Amino acid sequence: MARYRIATWLLIVLTLVCGAARQPTVKMAPIVLRPAPLPFTPKEFYIAEVKDEREDRKAVAYLIPTPASPGLPLPTTPQPVDLQGGGLAGIREFIQRSWSQNNKLRPLIIRLKECKVVETPGATKGRVEGKITIALAYDYRREGKPVHLVEYRGGARYSRPANSFSVIEPTLRQSLIAGIRYINIWMDQEAGRNEKLATGIQVNFTDYIRDAEDDTVFYTPNRPLKWNDFTATPRGGKYAALVFPSFAYQGGSEVVNGVIQLNLTVKVYVIRSSSWVKDAARDAYSLNHEQRHFDIVKLVAERFKRKIQPDSLTLNDYNSMVQYKFIESFREMNRMQEKYDGETGHGTNSGAQEAWNSRIDADLRKYGIKQ
Repeated sequence: MARYRIATWLLIVLTLVCGAARQPTVKMAPIVLRPAPLPFTPKEFYIAEVKDEREDRKAVAYLIPTPASPGLPLPTTPQPVDLQGGGLAGIREFIQRSWSQNNKLRPLIIRLKECKVVETPGATKGRVEGKITIALAYDYRREGKPVHLVEYRGGARYSRPANSFSVIEPTLRQSLIAGIRYINIWMDQEAGRNEKLATGIQVNFTDYIRDAEDDTVFYTPNRPLKWNDFTATPRGGKYAALVFPSFAYQGGSEVVNGVIQLNLTVKVYVIRSSSWVKDAARDAYSLNHEQRHFDIVKLVAERFKRKIQPDSLTLNDYNSMVQYKFIESFREMNRMQEKYDGETGHGTNSGAQEAWNSRIDADLRKYGIKQ
């Protein structure tokens, strides 16, 4: 008899538990984001694309449903509710309909990292607490490639009666608008000074000219080489003299009114302590031969400067492009020096030397280095 009573009691408990789990609720309609004119007008950007990178794409909201009957307790398990048409489509439509997009401005990409509404039963009977989390990443589509700008994280909290959902849509809408307001303020502040937002590039060259008495002679047309610039100990072998010319560049960039100012200083120089001459070769003819080595480097440097023009650079990768063109020019310099020495026999072929003198002088005049 006792066993029968226990079994009956367990059956009643299980029936009550299962009955509570199957408590009927009112089916919830999708959330419809209403377009709303922005309280500001973007002047630096338009939204070209919205991408969905949310981990949870099942629904935008997890809401506590209304019980089917007023007397039933408030459910504790939220119900997934999406935007009308889906989360991504709903937000895209909201943005497109909320303000006119001016595609003459900078195209921005919004990446949805998170857009979620989560509700829980409130501490007060008959109330529901809601938390909205918004996480957005903004990229600038420049020269066809996305450039990451900044990220935004925000949201809101609300409390509502269990039988009213009217607060959800406007709170979610204002949370999204807050994310747009954030990028609008950021763009207004950064448009003229942030390299990521630059719309153009200007290259400014300066020749490094310094008449110093240290180990380096920098190229200037009115200061040709002197034998006193050859300070290294002469080496053995058949050559009477050796000069060590080269060139380099240095610089940096700044953004002025939205344009990258690439400021480069070019140095064409001879290292005294690496250049030498034998006493027997200290004549004007031999010095001219060495000077022409120096002139060749100057000509290559001038051609390098003309390769670095705005139309040959990209905003996304101008630094590496300048470096690549410098390496190309450096190789050109070495090839030209070898050709010069090869054709002139290191200065021993006077006819070839005269031809190279004329050729180099013509190029120096062409680039405005020599009158």
